[in-house]
Formats: sequence, C-alpha cells, structure tokens
Amino acid sequence: MNFTEAEILGLVGAFIWPLMRISAMFVVLPVFSIRAVPARVRLILSVALTLAVMPLLPALPAVELFSYAGGLMAVQQLAIGLVSGFIVQLVFAALVFAGQGVAYSMGLGFAAMVDPQNGEQVPVVAQFYVITGTLIFVGLDGHLLLIRMLLDSFTTLPIGMAGLATADVWTVIAWSSRLFAGGLLLAMPMIASLLLVNVCFGVAARAAPQLNIFSVGFPITLMLGILLIWVTLPDVLDQFSGLLTDAYELIGHLLRL
Repeated sequence: MNFTEAEILGLVGAFIWPLMRISAMFVVLPVFSIRAVPARVRLILSVALTLAVMPLLPALPAVELFSYAGGLMAVQQLAIGLVSGFIVQLVFAALVFAGQGVAYSMGLGFAAMVDPQNGEQVPVVAQFYVITGTLIFVGLDGHLLLIRMLLDSFTTLPIGMAGLATADVWTVIAWSSRLFAGGLLLAMPMIASLLLVNVCFGVAARAAPQLNIFSVGFPITLMLGILLIWVTLPDVLDQFSGLLTDAYELIGHLLRL
C-alpha cells in the first residue's frame, strides 16, 4: 500500500487540527490543569478524544500543514480551546478573590497555603472555597459538559480559517469583569459584617483606652468570621453555581451552540 505525500499530510492534519483545540482546553480546564495532574495524563486524554472525534469531523479544508494558512488555522484552534477553559477558570478565580477578601477581613491574611490550581500562596479561606467549588464543579459534571461542548463545536464551528471573531474576543474581555464583580458579591455579606464588628471595636477602644483591643478583638473577629463562613456557605455555593451557568452560556455563545 502506497501513500503519497499529500495523503500523509492530509492524515496528519486531520489529527493535528482537532488535537490542538482539545489539548488547549485541557491546559486551562479546572481540575485537569492543576500541577498535581501530570502533563502526560492531559496528553493521553487529548489524544484519546481526538481519535474518537476524528471519524465524526466534517470535511477539512485543503490547507497545507506547514504554511501561512496552516499557521492561522492552528492559532484559531488554540484560541478556541484556550478561551473555552479560560472562561471557567475565571469563575474559580472569583472564588479566590472572595476568599482573600474574607480572610483579610477576619485577620487570617497571614495564614496561607499553596493553591493547587496555580501553585501560588493564597489564604486558607480562599483555598477552602476553591476546594468546595471544585467538588461542586466535579459533582455537577461540569468538566464533562465542557468537553462535550467543545466536541460539539467541531460541527458548529468547524476547523478552518474562520473561528473566533474580534467581537468574541471583546466579549470575553468584558465578561472577565465578572471575576471582580462575582468575587465581591460572594464575599460582601461577610466583609460588611466583619467591618461592622471592627467599627464597634474601634468605638470601644476610644471609649475605654485601657482595653487591650488587639487581645480581645482578634479572637472574637476570628470566631465570628468562621461562624459567618459556615452560615453563608450555602449562599456562596448558590452564587458559584450561578456564575458557572453564566460561564457555560457564554461558552455556548462563542462556540455557536
């Protein structure tokens, strides 16, 4: 059996183009992008999904793999995969932002641990929110839903020169403001309550200067903060689920689903 050079390049392109889109998503997809997951695991999953989706792909354009047009197609596939995972990553960044605000308000800003998502030091409260949000994300099969949406995008947004438009990029940039708005919305009840407590301690310190406000206020603020985290956790998780829903709606809009 003999193969021409054009046939070999066509087969390689039919494998490389979807692999780029799928592997780019796994690079930034929560749960799979953490440092605890080896790179070879992401590679094996990407190759397996690519082999599974190859027979279902529509006809690919006749573009040489190593050409200027091929480079533009590669950039489009990488952009589609990266944007799909990046939007979900912003939702988890909102949890980190909210946890940092709560931790600093209750005096736990100095207590930090390594975040497995990005390998950086974050307050323990933020880490608690991230772990809880990850359990919700996996429990709702959010990772499977995103993988399915990306695989469906090969039909609605086929491999070719056309992909994400400039308006889509500006939509993602505008939606990234939800990182701060959503994080502030998650943490606002606790921050406002702890601010009121600190104001009361400030008034008490002015009324009774002999009172050691630091030795009295820190344990009370810490215990009240832990109590507020426990009381508001269901509402925080509801808000997190709402942010995830909005993120998936945006991804569906960008992938033309």
